[in-house]
Amino acid sequence: MLKTWVVMPTCLPLVLRRCHACASERFRASGKFRVNAHHKLIDAWLLVLCTACGETAKLTVLERMNVRSVRPELLDRLHANDPGLTAELLQDPVVRRRNRITLDWDNAWRLDTGGPDHLDHEVIDVSVRFAARIPVRPVRLIAEGCGLSRAEVERLITEGNLVSAVRLSGKLSGDFTFTLKR
Repeated sequence: MLKTWVVMPTCLPLVLRRCHACASERFRASGKFRVNAHHKLIDAWLLVLCTACGETAKLTVLERMNVRSVRPELLDRLHANDPGLTAELLQDPVVRRRNRITLDWDNAWRLDTGGPDHLDHEVIDVSVRFAARIPVRPVRLIAEGCGLSRAEVERLITEGNLVSAVRLSGKLSGDFTFTLKR
């Protein structure tokens, strides 16, 4: 029987970037945008706040773009401070690379296993789906979903009782499946 687990975000991740005012390295997204037009050119920034001192920093979303080349629905979402757009832009690798930031997903996600009814089966086939690109260690997910310790999950992997087509060491942010034999 195939069970589906879903890794879901519970809130926006913290932005890892050095604060110019206090040297802290954590910012939280305010959910607000600043849009500035210069004749036919437009700039847009996502505002983030330092978790230590509250100083505001700007993450570049659009830079000197021709207004006509920007989709009208994107402009509307920027002007409306759309929280969904904030989440999309933080996930966008182009925005992260342009602003030289990384995301801290600690305590910003949860695992939905659909209930504990799978724990009493001899063989469990699980498909893990990610609602957002959240980098998580598969060993941690399996331990949390099955109610095991991480050391027990590592032991099951070395014994061959926990198998997957993907490497279970390191971090993953994409869908994968695994089979657990007890």
